[in-house]
Amino acid sequence: MHTRRFLLSSITYLAVYGVQIAVVDQIHFPFGGFSLFLIFVLSWAALSSPEVGAIAGFGAGIFLDIDPSSTGPFGQWMLVLSGVGFGIAFLRYGDGGLRDSPLSLIVLVAAGVIVSVTAYVLLSFLFGHDLGNAAQLGRTILGNGLWSLAITPFILPIASRLHRAVFESREM
Repeated sequence: MHTRRFLLSSITYLAVYGVQIAVVDQIHFPFGGFSLFLIFVLSWAALSSPEVGAIAGFGAGIFLDIDPSSTGPFGQWMLVLSGVGFGIAFLRYGDGGLRDSPLSLIVLVAAGVIVSVTAYVLLSFLFGHDLGNAAQLGRTILGNGLWSLAITPFILPIASRLHRAVFESREM
């Protein structure tokens, strides 16, 4: 049962990652744009238990680490998304108010995107990478957050249905 869930989750992640690389990355959005894959992964983690959220973040981090546009060392996204995936799942899993409100889930995912990108930037500075000036980074982080607030209401129903199909199906 766990193998089936792992394979279906991996295929789902791969499909969303493919859309991110083939379509979304090719369009230049104002204020830095957004990451469809990151929004999807954090939505998936928020719908899961904390353990599954951490594993989901770890798996998504592998995809982002092998991304050709990734500037950090291999494992940096895995570290960031494992922690953020666990944190989002933990916050939502333990609070009934967050579990029942779609608006709070949208805000939680957008905040998770901001925390993820900020943590990635901070780790990059610790590793000695130059990512640009502070104003440009701030605009990119804020733009990612605002775009995430705008895009998450459209991604969340899709992620929710796929999550339900993978994790609530019964195996004979």
